[in-house]
Amino acid sequence: MTTTLATVLRPSPTPVVTYYDVATGERVELSGVTLANWVAKVANFLVDELDAERGTRIRIGLPSHWLRYVWILGAWRVGAVVVDDAADIGLAGPDLEATEPVRLAASLRPLGGRFPAEPDGFLDVAIHVPSSPDVFIDLDPPAPDDLALELGGRTATHADLLSGPGLADRIVREPQPVADDAADLAAALAGGGSLVMVAGAGPDDLARIAAQEHARLGEEGR
Repeated sequence: MTTTLATVLRPSPTPVVTYYDVATGERVELSGVTLANWVAKVANFLVDELDAERGTRIRIGLPSHWLRYVWILGAWRVGAVVVDDAADIGLAGPDLEATEPVRLAASLRPLGGRFPAEPDGFLDVAIHVPSSPDVFIDLDPPAPDDLALELGGRTATHADLLSGPGLADRIVREPQPVADDAADLAAALAGGGSLVMVAGAGPDDLARIAAQEHARLGEEGR
């Protein structure tokens, strides 16, 4: 089988994504198994409920958060393209900023909680995704030369994102643009590494969490 961003995730018991929100004390750890489960549910929801397919354009309007990683991978799993404009499907956070024909929303409450009431004009992903099957049968898998990203004027195929040096260790990152989260995620999956995303942290918090997680602090810039 040809490796693409749809197939590179290994269902391992080791963490792939760990998310901290220092302000709320939230910590979410997604092993390869757990992440694969979430990704399959998102992929099934996209295909079964929203008719997504290869080439569907999805805008992920979430901050750096564990759900952002889930949705990036969910999009790639079905061969969709993560974009920042001219999207078919838009996923908003609590700000509910979306103008796409199909609008989704995530409350970003701890543990992926729902909005108190489903927002008008939006599908609350915390209501609709968990009931989707956790095994995805891929009838039209993406190819290595299919587009995976179109963000900020930059385009990248599945092969492009998997061609760089893989990330083999555990790295701490602070919130960053979706293109950087996507590149980090691809590198970690390709190299067997993992990401620790820390929101709302000061320098002391970052050093403490890096020590706790046996991770190294990420380089500034790109």
